[in-house]
Amino acid sequence: RAADPIWDTSSPARATGPRPTCGTASTASRYVVSSSRRPQTIPLRPDPVELHTALFEQLDIATLYRLLRLRVDVFVVEQHCAYPELDGRDAEPDATHLWLTDGDNSAPLGYLRVLTEPDGAARIGRVAVAPAARGAGFARQLMTAALTHIGERACILDAQANLVEFYRGLGFEVTGPEYLEDGIPHVPRWRAGRSAVDEE
Repeated sequence: RAADPIWDTSSPARATGPRPTCGTASTASRYVVSSSRRPQTIPLRPDPVELHTALFEQLDIATLYRLLRLRVDVFVVEQHCAYPELDGRDAEPDATHLWLTDGDNSAPLGYLRVLTEPDGAARIGRVAVAPAARGAGFARQLMTAALTHIGERACILDAQANLVEFYRGLGFEVTGPEYLEDGIPHVPRWRAGRSAVDEE
């Protein structure tokens, strides 16, 4: 379960139909993110929403609890999937956690993580938006922030199959056939490394 942007209905792949469960396809957001090893908080204006980024060792216990609770609430409870959500990769040295808050409330609006694969490519995963925050474009904001953080590196993810257009709009290409993960159709996707010239 690498990347599952959950039910953010403001994305091009607009959610329709019943909520997903295991065995059915589910539907699933400008920011300079510092490469410093210090936790970052960046206001996203004009809204009071703030983007946070931190390594595992920089997360305080209360924040870590809130982020993991969001992931479990979405991927395990909402999707009715009993699987090991805590997979051991959150604490890897280069694992970067990005999340959004509204500035006045510490509860996360949305979350994702960026891992480093053995070949040096970045892997985006665990993309989730809180139910009460869906429809505001937070999944796209998080993805844009993550890609800025990743910079010139290539990036991979395994997206739910009905989010082809959402990820295509972010520069991801399909790299393999559809497969089932926890009963939900997924498609592997890849985004080539981008130089400053490529982005202009």
